[in-house]
Amino acid sequence: MNAYYWKAWFSVGGMSLLTLLMIAGARAQSTPAKGSSEGATATSPKLAEEEYKNIQALKGIPADQVIPSMQFIAASLGVECEYCHLARAFEKDDKKPKLTARKMIGMMMAINKENFEGHREVTCYSCHRGSPDPVATPMIAAEEPRREAAEAAKAGEPKPVFPPADQLLDKYVGAIGGAEALQKVTSRVEKGILTAFGGQHFPVDVYSKAPDKRLSVMHLPNGDSLTAFDGTQGWLSVPGRVHRMSTAENAAARIDADLYFPLHVKTLYERFRVNAGEKIDGHDTYLVVGLKEGQPPLLLYFDKESGLLLRLVRYAETPLGRNPTQIDYADYREANGLKAPFRWTLSRPGNQFTIQVEQLQQNVPVDDAKFAPPPEPPPAAQKRAAP
Repeated sequence: MNAYYWKAWFSVGGMSLLTLLMIAGARAQSTPAKGSSEGATATSPKLAEEEYKNIQALKGIPADQVIPSMQFIAASLGVECEYCHLARAFEKDDKKPKLTARKMIGMMMAINKENFEGHREVTCYSCHRGSPDPVATPMIAAEEPRREAAEAAKAGEPKPVFPPADQLLDKYVGAIGGAEALQKVTSRVEKGILTAFGGQHFPVDVYSKAPDKRLSVMHLPNGDSLTAFDGTQGWLSVPGRVHRMSTAENAAARIDADLYFPLHVKTLYERFRVNAGEKIDGHDTYLVVGLKEGQPPLLLYFDKESGLLLRLVRYAETPLGRNPTQIDYADYREANGLKAPFRWTLSRPGNQFTIQVEQLQQNVPVDDAKFAPPPEPPPAAQKRAAP
């Protein structure tokens, strides 16, 4: 496959090179897994060991969580798939780091079980911090560490008072033009330039249709890279390869596809917490954290003055830890009475891309067929090579 395709899926689809090689890697004929049941319904999720070959440490997890788990390991150690795996033979145990990784996963799970009542408090990143070798000795800082926060607390200064979350969310809706103007938008078509892969530029089209359909098309030299959500299922494709999103990926894609997200965000979470946000491009911010039992938090950074959303941080759960995605919004301009960001930068551990919109049209016809996923591949009694 052309190198552009690997990189495109890596950046735009949120999938690492590890993911792509595992999906597109060598397949081998295999009999059905012993644990699988012939009478299982079509809706029963496959387990990792039923989908992939030579699963050891991650037995029992859903098959669609294997790739996100590998992404988390890669991000935590700052490595790519070849660090543990043989190219085109992911199932083999020839490399020592792969064997070590299995032991470390077992150790991590044991620590959480024995010390934190099974809650996932310790992860790969707790020790590795983006390096294959954990740092065991405290670092000597170039400057004396700041202790203003602790000193202020000792002095008995009152805690800062922040505006209520509802007030900040309502201000955001008003800042972009108001609920009425937003609800008048039924579709949006954006054309621009995507910058990634060390400064390379590619044309990109983004189609959105209310309430929750979205398609982005990156035009590469030898074909297009597509990322889509049809309102129910998300998918990614490059010529010859299709990936259907996992449950966690679908949840993230649904947020991105929601044309009325500024109005709906209040209903997506059970409660909100407000804190001081970090400075973003010179703007002071409020941080609104959306919380819901059983789900990772959503972080929203609002400009203190304008009320506009400057940054969104969301997480995808995996059995080993959370994979973060950060989206920065900038260059807000008015379009048909509604302010929209004409530039957004999406960042994940190890990759980043920026889209600069050059043309934006609203309420134009968009065919539902654009968002439909490709047909399912023919069934085959195969297992994919995996860790």
